[in-house]
Amino acid sequence: MSAVSNAASTDVPAHTGAAPAGGGTPAPGGSRISSRLARLTGSSALRFGLVVVALVWLSPTIGLFLSSLRDGKDIAGSGWWTVLTKPAELTFTNYSAIFADGSIPQSLLTTVLITVPATVLVVVLGSLAGYAFAWLDFPGRDWWFVVVVGLLVVPIQVALIPVAKLYNILGVFGTTASVIAFHVAFGLPFAVFLLRNFFAEIPRELLEAARLDGAGEVRLFTRVVMPLGGPAIASLGIFQFLWVWNDMLVALVFADAGNPPITVALQQQVRQFGNNIDVLAPGAFISMIIPLAVFFAFQKQFVSGMMAGAVK
Repeated sequence: MSAVSNAASTDVPAHTGAAPAGGGTPAPGGSRISSRLARLTGSSALRFGLVVVALVWLSPTIGLFLSSLRDGKDIAGSGWWTVLTKPAELTFTNYSAIFADGSIPQSLLTTVLITVPATVLVVVLGSLAGYAFAWLDFPGRDWWFVVVVGLLVVPIQVALIPVAKLYNILGVFGTTASVIAFHVAFGLPFAVFLLRNFFAEIPRELLEAARLDGAGEVRLFTRVVMPLGGPAIASLGIFQFLWVWNDMLVALVFADAGNPPITVALQQQVRQFGNNIDVLAPGAFISMIIPLAVFFAFQKQFVSGMMAGAVK
């Protein structure tokens, strides 16, 4: 009997701990449940924090919108949050008035006529130059790229007076074309710098394979490089659009005073702030909502372009 007992004790593995009473879950299982609960709680807290940040970020836009729906006599006398207790006071009368007047819609159209060409030209020319600096060999390529990078540090204010004199000589001062040309000139250095660095990350083998298939430089650029550079190009387009749309300095100097962009038109209303606040609030909201709509429409491409190259 002792031999059998010894054999049994030798063959059966010993347990280091007793089983929990009542058939409970062992400690490792409880640890896994706790970790999952902690992850779930942390994720919920993170989402809640992001929602709070988003609401705080959007609160000026919400406040401006509610102010634009209030009567002009009441806007200056109290805050926009008072409409929460008196929602019946909200009306679209202010919007009807500014559209009937025609000045704000005309300024909005002028802004579109400046912003869209300035954005498209910067994206197209920047893409072509970025591809050339990344993959084409020409004399002085690296030195020309250094010059482009150096132009990034040139402030707009330095060029206002020389460009104004040049526009006077050419006879284009005070025209929409002059504002577009200024924005294109100062937007191209950043565009070339951004897209050249992005295009340079494209595998050389991919381009060589396309060349072996008979693709020329134009077809290679349009069929291979441009689709791969979509996120960076979208990011550049958003940056350029927002910069030109919200610009007031260049428009104030070079635009036609009789047909200004919306930023200048709103600035002219500030001179009589007490009388024209019913124009400022809806006009400012219209000027703000369009860039917000563009950003939210292309936010996925914007994030992809910002993160491009971060992970190999």
